[in-house]
Amino acid sequence: MLMPKRVKRRKQQRGRMTGVATRGNKICHGEYGIVAQEPCWITSNQIEAARIAMTRYTKRGGKVYINIFPHKPVSKKPAETRMGSGKGAPEYWVAVVKPGRVLFEMGDIKDEIAMEAMRLASHKLPCKVKIVRKADLEQETENKEDKA
Repeated sequence: MLMPKRVKRRKQQRGRMTGVATRGNKICHGEYGIVAQEPCWITSNQIEAARIAMTRYTKRGGKVYINIFPHKPVSKKPAETRMGSGKGAPEYWVAVVKPGRVLFEMGDIKDEIAMEAMRLASHKLPCKVKIVRKADLEQETENKEDKA
């Protein structure tokens, strides 16, 4: 399970997920990628489940890159606890994801195997995602820049 080794503060506020991803929105390591279509929190367990789904399908062939990391602690109070008496203890860790963020990348693998592995991984994630090739994503961003 992914989590930071140490943090400056143990508890964090929830924050907001407005806007689109300005960083991490390009495929830079592999040839194929999973891109988020809506904002969400992805837990460390979900990241691990998606990674396992991809590596199992590819029979550990190719290379899988994880581009997100769960930096945010989410606290939770115990069940059947009365109101008050402070904030609960950190329960799990999440990665804050905005639309357009590249979550996973794959490289050094055949096209159809990569696409199927990413399709299986996308079922493990809590938000809508799109599976893209590097060339398609670059072309898409160029078209958006031309229109603007």
